[in-house]
Amino acid sequence: MVTKAVLPVAGLGTRFLPATKAIPKEMLPVVDKPAVQYIVEECVRSGIDDILLVTSTGKSAMEDHFDRLLGLEAALAAKGKDSDVEVVRQLATLATIHSVRQAEPLGLGHAVLMGASHVRRDESFAVLLGDDLLDPSSDFLWRMMATHMRTGRPVVALLEIQPEQASLYGVATVEPGEFEGEFLVSDLVEKPGPDQAASNLAVIGRYVLPGTIFDVIRETAPGHGGEIQLTDALRGMALEQPIVGLKLDVPRYDVGDKLGYVQATVEMAAARDDFGDDFVAWLRAWLTEHGA
Repeated sequence: MVTKAVLPVAGLGTRFLPATKAIPKEMLPVVDKPAVQYIVEECVRSGIDDILLVTSTGKSAMEDHFDRLLGLEAALAAKGKDSDVEVVRQLATLATIHSVRQAEPLGLGHAVLMGASHVRRDESFAVLLGDDLLDPSSDFLWRMMATHMRTGRPVVALLEIQPEQASLYGVATVEPGEFEGEFLVSDLVEKPGPDQAASNLAVIGRYVLPGTIFDVIRETAPGHGGEIQLTDALRGMALEQPIVGLKLDVPRYDVGDKLGYVQATVEMAAARDDFGDDFVAWLRAWLTEHGA
């Protein structure tokens, strides 16, 4: 059973400067929740209640977000805003949140390795990257966990990409697996050129891994960009025995990209019960007014 997750959230978020000069990019709101909250809620929805944030200097706002803020609760209560009190109070009980700092940006593999003091070698755990938001009603992570429990192998999420996007991802060599949308991954190459990509399936930010991955990462030499790549560690495991890939079949938003961030905000706002219809009506009127 998988009950722990590691969230590497130590990046500087330079693509969102100046907004991220003083605010972690994971705390930028998508409608009215910071991106990291969607990730934590995804974990909880999948049965994970123990979460390790791998952070860096200046990112304590994420830890504070999932802690009690008694002064705020008291101020809201004094104004009779009981529903708001409940909203902020529940954040502290979503899951057990831990944190550890990654002193240097040495790669995703190194960030995951920071979890070795929290996850036992005989435990399995999930890794979720904060730039990838999935549909808030999705059970995709739960299905990845179930696949891992059934096969005993590392499981990665696979996204269908265009050839020109290959250099942005780790690309998988695959053959069909046992079920629809499931693949056996025999090789992974980090950021290949379009002519070197073995398929149109790329690894994105959801993984379910055995604790033995830590041993493999420790033996993995720095790769692309001089960093310790998680893709390279998984490649070593795949070359010995295929790992499993599950093709993404739910909406996914790259909120580490400005366009993806805006798309996520628009689509999630449109789906809201409280103001979604009004927002869509306004958006249609705006598009008509501007000749779109």
